[in-house]
Amino acid sequence: MTDVPRTVDALGTHCPVPLQLLGAAMRRRPDSDVFALLADDPLIAVDLPAWCHRHGHQLVDLHERDGEWQGTVRRAGGI
Repeated sequence: MTDVPRTVDALGTHCPVPLQLLGAAMRRRPDSDVFALLADDPLIAVDLPAWCHRHGHQLVDLHERDGEWQGTVRRAGGI
């Protein structure tokens, strides 16, 4: 396990694609426990916290700068 996030670039996609990409990355990288999601869909501000809650992941950080969102998620046991 590592605290260095794996980056999932979902820029240019819209709901539900960013969360699908994040989930796929988590399945492909079971040894990683921290993921950074990049997205420019403003709905990620609502969708990512809800997705984390539903799947038991910890939303460490979510912020927006110049229309680009970055969310940091600590993976739970399952997705």
